[in-house]
Amino acid sequence: MMKRKTSYKTDPSNLFHLDRWIWMLTMTALVLATNLIAQVPASDGKLRIIAFGAHPDDCELQASGTGALWAAKGHHVKFVSVTNGDIGHWREAGGPLALRRKLEVEKANGMLGITVEILDIHDGELLPTLEARQKLIRLIRRWNADLVIGPRPNDYHPDHRYTGILVQDAAYMVTVPFICPDLPPLKKNPVFMYYTDRFQKPNPSQPDIAISIDSVVEKKLDALALMESQFLEGGANGDEGLIPKTPAERVARVKQVRDEQAARFRGLADRFRAQLKEWYGAEQGAKVRHAEAFEICEYGQQPNKAELKRLFPFFEK
Repeated sequence: MMKRKTSYKTDPSNLFHLDRWIWMLTMTALVLATNLIAQVPASDGKLRIIAFGAHPDDCELQASGTGALWAAKGHHVKFVSVTNGDIGHWREAGGPLALRRKLEVEKANGMLGITVEILDIHDGELLPTLEARQKLIRLIRRWNADLVIGPRPNDYHPDHRYTGILVQDAAYMVTVPFICPDLPPLKKNPVFMYYTDRFQKPNPSQPDIAISIDSVVEKKLDALALMESQFLEGGANGDEGLIPKTPAERVARVKQVRDEQAARFRGLADRFRAQLKEWYGAEQGAKVRHAEAFEICEYGQQPNKAELKRLFPFFEK
């Protein structure tokens, strides 16, 4: 008996290849179509910086001084909170807290000239999923970023760690056309950098550049004071005793918070004095009182010193 010849339509392997070919043609058409739509901002000669933090206050603590310096020069700065911060208080939680923190961080960044966005992911529940990675890829592409900043992935808080992993996982992928094809890929991989931190294992933070924030430190402290749920009231680890009961107590509590945060930034200047002297010169670097610092991630574009000076244009004589 003759074996019936399998048709193209009924041969499973042919169907697989046909389906894949149709998918490839469809995706190619989609990429070409979306690339014609101006979804990515055109270059205006200014830097485009996007920073990621796990919660509404993380970017502000780590980089809002440098963010204010960039913004004052007309560069475009965006801070993204990857979670909505909805459990970050000892007394409040849920939607009301998420809204409160959103309003606080928007007001703070408005003072600094920084754009802000908060993703609707529950605080304490962030995971390094494909969906979350794609959110970051799209944000970086939409911002047409020259520089991307995030936490190192060895932080004490799981949301911080996973934000760091997600930022790392977005590196390089932002240039790949067939992931998130609804947005054009970046033509050049941005520089990716980390905030500094105090964690020693498996390796300590080793910043490649330190920035004096002396000229904007008062503005930064003013902005942090606006995030009352986190600083005046102590966030998730606060208590009723921190809530000012009188106007005089409020003045004293605001001063206490400002003094604590100023000491933090003075500590960074002392800790990274060698980097400050390298970038500002020995005499000027020795005088810096408050600083922020950043470390190059090896996953993105690898800048030399001249390129770092272009990205951090604060060293004019």
